[in-house]
Amino acid sequence: MEYTFLSATVLLILITDPLGNIPIFISCLRGVAPRRRAIVVLREVAIAFAILLVFMVLGDRFLRMMSLTDQSLRIGGGIVLFLIALRMVFPHPDGPFGGDVRGGEPLIVPLAIPALAGPSALATVMLLTSQAPGKMLEWIGALTVTMIVCAIVLMLSERIEAWLGERAMMAFERLMGLVLVAISVEMMLGGIRSFVNHL
Repeated sequence: MEYTFLSATVLLILITDPLGNIPIFISCLRGVAPRRRAIVVLREVAIAFAILLVFMVLGDRFLRMMSLTDQSLRIGGGIVLFLIALRMVFPHPDGPFGGDVRGGEPLIVPLAIPALAGPSALATVMLLTSQAPGKMLEWIGALTVTMIVCAIVLMLSERIEAWLGERAMMAFERLMGLVLVAISVEMMLGGIRSFVNHL
């Protein structure tokens, strides 16, 4: 599958899942003073952006250093994405990442990692650059737009949840999970096809 700036942006937004992360952020920020919440959200989004950017820029070198192929990344990333997507379609009591939420002001875990910069997001940014390293500026642009969307949605998380309601949020989450299941299967099939063609 050939990715463009638009398709890469949509894919990254689906994977980082800002709407699906609203309940996690609200729960984690419950113990944070209201005036600090926007700052915490922006900080966590910035940390996630920095981590994803590092993996995007250096991911290809890391793969070569570890002697990992594009095919293994596609299949492995597809499997991880599939498992996370299944938790979105069939909600788990612990949420899509299975972690517990502690009180106090969160730092890096669980909001930046794994809520935004989770295994599937890291695998996807590496996959984008390994498939088309010449489009690096497009991928950085797609990641930047994705993080801006995440920041806006998550800063308005309490209002969005109140406006949409719990059932609509659950429906959105399952719909995005279903789309991600299809994308993950396509990633795995692409990896398998590429592997068979190289035999």
